[in-house]
Amino acid sequence: MTLLIGALTLGLMLSLLALGVYVSFRIFNIPDMTAEGSVTLGASVVAALMVHGVNAFVATGVATLAGCAAGAITGVLATRCKINTLLSGILVMTGLYSVNLRVMGKSNVPLLEVKTLANFAENLGVRLFGGTGDLNVAGWSVGTRDASILLCVFAFVVVVCLLLYFFFCTDLGTAMRATGDNPAMICALGVSVDAATIFGLAVSNGLIALCGALIAQYQGFADVQMGIGIVVLGIASVIIGEALVGSRSVGLLITGTVIGSLVFRLLVAIALRWGLNPNDLKIVTALFVFVALVMPNLGRKYQSSRARSRQLSTSKAADIYAAD
Repeated sequence: MTLLIGALTLGLMLSLLALGVYVSFRIFNIPDMTAEGSVTLGASVVAALMVHGVNAFVATGVATLAGCAAGAITGVLATRCKINTLLSGILVMTGLYSVNLRVMGKSNVPLLEVKTLANFAENLGVRLFGGTGDLNVAGWSVGTRDASILLCVFAFVVVVCLLLYFFFCTDLGTAMRATGDNPAMICALGVSVDAATIFGLAVSNGLIALCGALIAQYQGFADVQMGIGIVVLGIASVIIGEALVGSRSVGLLITGTVIGSLVFRLLVAIALRWGLNPNDLKIVTALFVFVALVMPNLGRKYQSSRARSRQLSTSKAADIYAAD
């Protein structure tokens, strides 16, 4: 049960990363590599501030703003400097590695001696459940700390999803979505495509940095290597979510992205429990994303070929009937 609770908690935290990837990858059609540096930036900033006595809530907010700044820089390079969007993300990601080392002062910063958001959630759970003893959930014994963190993270993710949904329903959010779909049209309507792209990438990387800040506080440390391969994980969550909801509605896609993150973490937990070597986890994830990206195209080609075959058969039958 502890493994399940841990997988759900981490999956909810990583859903913020998936939402950030959704904004850049689906809304703007930009494979933003800045994410690999932003998630570590959020963790490094929150760790550096908290070990110097800054309140966890303030440190988390500053880490989120730092991620927004990183995304904005990527947007400026792509729009103002006319650098390829993929290359812009790689440039910022590469620079953030040194920035993260400078911020932390070393490659790994422990958070065991400071009061993190996980501690606040645990204290809230103690008051809510009336003690520190284990809870009985459907016959399973669940620690108060694990249950408290899971509930708090769930509530926080729900609030973020609602804010993101209502934002995309505003004029600005609609303009951002239209920018990704048809830049020429939105430009003709007087909306700055460059400004919308910069703002969208800032929002995307702010969510990703927020994810890194929460994970660092949950795991109890920040490490400069924690962002490696994180983009693939986010894309996998987005693809799973799209397959589950099967809709283009913004609300359903946001919900599906969160569910996709949870499903992906549960699959990872099950695979590790069944003996998957942790060293093989990244390549298995990459193969999964490859299959998920290729299969829809293969399915469409197969359906098109069958439609053409039926049309050809119908045409031949009509010719034979006419000849008779």
